[in-house]
Amino acid sequence: MTSILVPYHLDEYLPELDVPGSAETTVMLALPDADPWTRMGWLYGAVAVTVGGAVSAGRRPVVLSGDCTTSLGVVAGLQRGGVEPSVVWFDAHGDLQTPETTTSGYLGGMPLRLLTGHRPELIATTLGLRPVAEEHVLLADGRDLDPAEADYLRGSTIRRCPVDQVAGQLPDGPIYLHLDADVVDPVDLPGLCFPAVGGPHLTEVADAVTAVLDTGRVVAVGVACTWDPGHGAAARLSPLVKEILGRLA
Repeated sequence: MTSILVPYHLDEYLPELDVPGSAETTVMLALPDADPWTRMGWLYGAVAVTVGGAVSAGRRPVVLSGDCTTSLGVVAGLQRGGVEPSVVWFDAHGDLQTPETTTSGYLGGMPLRLLTGHRPELIATTLGLRPVAEEHVLLADGRDLDPAEADYLRGSTIRRCPVDQVAGQLPDGPIYLHLDADVVDPVDLPGLCFPAVGGPHLTEVADAVTAVLDTGRVVAVGVACTWDPGHGAAARLSPLVKEILGRLA
């Protein structure tokens, strides 16, 4: 196991990002004065190199960051290390928007769609990221979907299920487990940037994550610390992250 900190939200450096625990390696670099896709391409390229090196050395990385788009670099790094992962994606949201469907323009609402091959010229080609087949993706929860995301899922082979049913729905093969903190009900995790009411309790999410780890097939974990500092969210999530680190050691 190796722990990696990527203290960014998209292409914005977050020097005060509050994460559960410490990391062995931090990915930081001077980004070019360019558009966000180019800047994220540089950043996630560095993430891919770091993750790929860890995987090639036989370690299972745990990546802590401020968003979900870092997953693009993590999966690219796994592929560089010779692993073609399935994806188990814990999130209150779908992260299935595209530049064509988004109404907000928020790039952080697109990573799962990009992982499955949408418009590779945006960033996947830069990273050498190969698409993950939709049938190898499980969306856990996704209770707050935009209409365009719901429409897309109806015609997609991506599976979606409640958190308490994850263990029975897992895709085959090695697993990249992605945990966006906002999958937890905001009552249990204060200060979330994009809270969605009516979600599972933290204990329920922890049980589901543990069930995925129990398979022994998890090759990497990404934790999106999608909260504002100063509300204690990192401390509340810390026991689960410690459990993840211990399982992957």
